[in-house]
Amino acid sequence: MRCPFCAHDDSQVKDSRSSEDGAAIRRRRQCEGCGARFTTFERVQLRDLTVVKKDGKREGFDRRKLERSIAIACRKRDIAPERIDRLISGIQRQLETQGDDVGVEKIGEAVMAGLKGLDHVAYIRFASVYKDFTEPQHFAEIVESVESAPVVDNKDGRLL
Repeated sequence: MRCPFCAHDDSQVKDSRSSEDGAAIRRRRQCEGCGARFTTFERVQLRDLTVVKKDGKREGFDRRKLERSIAIACRKRDIAPERIDRLISGIQRQLETQGDDVGVEKIGEAVMAGLKGLDHVAYIRFASVYKDFTEPQHFAEIVESVESAPVVDNKDGRLL
């Protein structure tokens, strides 16, 4: 693994452990050139996904984009980071099982479904951007849809 600090080609693994409920391996490494320490993650990738945009353009799936959009929706919410990681990994696995090409609509719907079960405020935040709300009544409609959903304890995932 190349060092992100000095670009030296060799690094030594100092510690490995399972993360994201066994869906990834977290490795703590030390560069043999400069001695800097850094962390890497290894995840199973079933296939290379291609995202088909609304305008027909195609690009490779980027997990970091998914992480950023979910992080924005969950900002300042009391949600354990491990639960967010599990949500992201679950969405990615779900998309990988659906085929090589996936539309942005499927990604958006998968995120909305996951956030609805995770945190209602994060769900409404994401939905307001994804569905491009233009009128206050759109917010009222989405709030009505979550009022009947079960409430989940965001720290450990239990139903309240």
